[in-house]
Amino acid sequence: IAAPFIRRGQHPRIAILREQGVNGQMEMAAAFHRSGFEAVDVHMSDIISGRVLLENFNALVACGGFSYGDVLGAGEGWAKSILFNAQARQQFTQFFARESTLAFGICNGCQMMSNLHELIPGAAHWPHFVRNKSEQFEGRTVLVQVNDTPSVFLAGMKGSRFPVPVAHGEGLAEFADMQAQQAALASGTVALQFVDNYGRVTEQYPANPNGAPAGIAGLCNTDGRFTIMMPHPERVFRAVTNAWKADNWREDGPTMRMFRNARLWLN
Repeated sequence: IAAPFIRRGQHPRIAILREQGVNGQMEMAAAFHRSGFEAVDVHMSDIISGRVLLENFNALVACGGFSYGDVLGAGEGWAKSILFNAQARQQFTQFFARESTLAFGICNGCQMMSNLHELIPGAAHWPHFVRNKSEQFEGRTVLVQVNDTPSVFLAGMKGSRFPVPVAHGEGLAEFADMQAQQAALASGTVALQFVDNYGRVTEQYPANPNGAPAGIAGLCNTDGRFTIMMPHPERVFRAVTNAWKADNWREDGPTMRMFRNARLWLN
């Protein structure tokens, strides 16, 4: 779907954003590069120092891994380095306010972006992501289903179910109360849910690795430009890197569509 735009030789710039300890930036850059982006390595220190300006990018992705050694609340600490720094806060606020931008948050980056919800239009319903019910790090392959939401990254994927890896210690979506949880579910922005081997949304471990209510694995904001999720789509965008693949999968895994959707939207 992105081929016509790639052939033009136009490459929107995406900031591959990382913090100390993040380790998912290489495969993330590879996925966006393959879908037609100019992927630029950006460390948080570049933004805080003013060496890099987000105004020069069309998109950003907050990568997963083990920011700050994966101490408890690492993603929240990452967010506070933005919220409590005037220059960084202004940059992110202006970036999210531009109607021509996209942002993607994965794992630690999902936790980080969820804590920036006050800066992100249409993200007031986003939960916090806290310690897994299993009380341990969960690294496994799970099944997810894609819901009908405005998410740019998941456009055209409604109803899809496919395997994807998770690797997190704090992936449980926590809402202020049951009313807030119901409001999020009713908002039509719960983009991704964990399902069992029968394709049913589940809270049962280990199909739901963190115990998230209603199997919530990812959400988007109300206009779909910003999407966050706990699973790692960047690790399996090639069919050969999946733990299992159908016989008719060729070079691309199912998650490659997410990155090409972003390129299509920025045509």
